[in-house]
Amino acid sequence: MNNKKDKQSSKSENQKEKAEEITTSKEQKKVLKTPLQEGIERFRKDNLAKLGLVGMILIIAAAIFAPLLANGRPLIVYRSGMFSSPMLRYIFAPDSSEIIVEQFFNYIFIFSPIALTLIFLARKKAKYLKTIGITLAIMLLIPFAVTKPRLDKTNWRTETAKLKNGEFAIFAPVPYGPSENVAIPYTPPSLKHYFGTDKIGRDVLSRMIYGSRVSLAVGIFATSITIVIGIIIGLISGYFGGRTDFFVMRLVEIVICFPTFLLLLILMSIMMDMEFQQSILIVIAVIGFTGWTGLTRLIRGETLKLRSLPFIQACESLAIPTWRIMLYHLLPNLVGVIMISFTFGIAGAILAESSLSFLGFGVQDPTASWGELLRQSFEDPSTYWHLTLFPGLALFIAVLSFNFAGEGLRKTLDPKE
Repeated sequence: MNNKKDKQSSKSENQKEKAEEITTSKEQKKVLKTPLQEGIERFRKDNLAKLGLVGMILIIAAAIFAPLLANGRPLIVYRSGMFSSPMLRYIFAPDSSEIIVEQFFNYIFIFSPIALTLIFLARKKAKYLKTIGITLAIMLLIPFAVTKPRLDKTNWRTETAKLKNGEFAIFAPVPYGPSENVAIPYTPPSLKHYFGTDKIGRDVLSRMIYGSRVSLAVGIFATSITIVIGIIIGLISGYFGGRTDFFVMRLVEIVICFPTFLLLLILMSIMMDMEFQQSILIVIAVIGFTGWTGLTRLIRGETLKLRSLPFIQACESLAIPTWRIMLYHLLPNLVGVIMISFTFGIAGAILAESSLSFLGFGVQDPTASWGELLRQSFEDPSTYWHLTLFPGLALFIAVLSFNFAGEGLRKTLDPKE
């Protein structure tokens, strides 16, 4: 009897020990988190960062899906027993003065459902998805290159009014294009034109939706140019040091001496005198090539810190080529600084483009721009209040969203937080 009791007590003790081991292992798993998991958790706790992320998503979605949100042509027409899409041709060949920017966003608009489908299939570990995705991405470029712009003066609202019984047309929520004269100039907001009309009777909401494309294009591409230049010069300066660092820093200080916005105005006025047609590309180039100094100093400082660490010295002792050290050992450790600078840079570029357009040196009419809409209300802001309020609010939300998201990203990637 005593032996049985001893066996039962030993079994119960073993079970308790196993249960304690399981609980402790679970607790250890909960406690031990990767830096990425900790960063994501910090980001989730930051309400302002989440608010900024939501604002960014809304602006990006408006820019990508602009043809579905605001379009003077029907999305789908059913007539004479057949379906057609009058707007589809102008996805590939937009009737806009800024064709490159329009085609870029239209390409993303068409390719995004394909990309989401491939990502969904990737969870099931389907083979050759990468090859299929690259092939489809290349093939999708063909209609954009082949289709030529064509002038279409069809008044689709009049045409669709003639449809017979059983026939129908589906328009976008805002059934006006950004360049269509559809009402009396300076019409205040109404049920027909939610944000009113501008100085020549174009729908303001439609122009604001397409203006988000201009703002994002300038923000992303101009900041990308800044990032590339800043990384190259900052890495070279910080890694080599000595005379190279001295001359690079003196060059940076000379560029910083010029007021950035004044330099932008001078360069834009010169470009306008040379009669460049693609004004948005000039805005991107000018903002990109004048804003690299701040990032260069950041990259240089971080490179100087990393340069003295043992793993870089070990690379040098193994005679690893300099370009490999920069590309594979230094650059990955600078990703956090680059991502944060990129987010803040987009906000600054959007603000710079709107300021230039407001002064008449940026994106030119008839291209839609938030700054250009604000400029139209300059004569009488109180009377044309809708041209002050709505574009100004969009600009405020865009800049604030990117700044909030950038600050949240900084807290997420900063090990001191």
